[in-house]
Amino acid sequence: MEIIVEPPKDISFSRLRGRGVWRYSPLIPGRYSKIVSMGEGNTPLIKSSIKKGLYLKFEGANPTGSFKDRGMTVAVSSAVSLGYKAVAAASTGNTAASAAAYSSRAGLKTYLVLPKGNVALGKVAQSILYGATIMEVNGNFDLAMKSVMELYRSLGLIYPLNSFNPWRLEGQKTIAFEIAEEIGVPDYVIVPVGNGGNIYAIWKGFNELVKAGITDRVPKMIGVQAEGAAPIAKSIIANKDEPEFVDSPITIASAIKIGKPVNWKKTMKAIRESRGTALIVSDEEIIEAQKMLARREGLGVEPASAASYAGYLKALSSGLIDENETAVTILTGHALKDPDAMLRMDTKRVVIQPEEVRDFVLKDLVS
Repeated sequence: MEIIVEPPKDISFSRLRGRGVWRYSPLIPGRYSKIVSMGEGNTPLIKSSIKKGLYLKFEGANPTGSFKDRGMTVAVSSAVSLGYKAVAAASTGNTAASAAAYSSRAGLKTYLVLPKGNVALGKVAQSILYGATIMEVNGNFDLAMKSVMELYRSLGLIYPLNSFNPWRLEGQKTIAFEIAEEIGVPDYVIVPVGNGGNIYAIWKGFNELVKAGITDRVPKMIGVQAEGAAPIAKSIIANKDEPEFVDSPITIASAIKIGKPVNWKKTMKAIRESRGTALIVSDEEIIEAQKMLARREGLGVEPASAASYAGYLKALSSGLIDENETAVTILTGHALKDPDAMLRMDTKRVVIQPEEVRDFVLKDLVS
């Protein structure tokens, strides 16, 4: 299901008020008796210090540390306005944390279905902190998602918060609005792809700006998937009409460890209609990109976020993107989401006596 918006023709960025997602309320459809918000959106768009045409959209600055908060403010506001008392979501982690936080603020009961042993520690901890009811299932995310869809169909009392609910994507499209308002329309937007909702939402946002007469073009959308979980990317590269789903996806980037993405049609539509493409990166490339972002740009992101930067580097090296062209990589979640991934990084660590610190530093400086 898609929500088609005909934006008002008299709108302009200069006439908008406020900050964050709801600054763009004239472009967000629906009627809301209550807005459930924590100031999400308005995230930093950071000019790269090492790549000439690159900007880094740091979604880790959202209230729960990921881009999911943009969609959750709209979806939970919708749930409240429709009179629901309970919500549910399957998750690899970020959706769970965001759903639990926004539903707690709204006074709704939250049911989360998580693939046991396949959710990063920081995200599980957030879900526990916010008091959600957590059901861990034996199996991967795709089985967890199937459970939530069956729950929604059998119990109409439960409002679903996964991205097959199109209202969530109405919040996520505001990433496009913020980029355009700050730097105009870039040549490329590069997005990590798991379930595929975010790349579609961003593309949708840019399309609506064209419809409104605010901008005159849409950037090329590049979707990036991990090597062990790349059904959409493989189908795009092979010019196929449908993806070949992966039964047992494998990648260090747990947030995009999805073998049967529910939004594959929307993702492929966004990529193809924007004349973009898809890229596949290895776990080694993701880890190296995560390290580069931290140690050369000062940005701490989780592995799935680093996939977009790894994709940008691959696009540069292959000649797909020129360094002088403007590109925005979407860094979807904060590094603290996955502390285990950070602890696997190499660095110099020593056990030392206090009186030895000075001599150690002096020796290290000249070595």
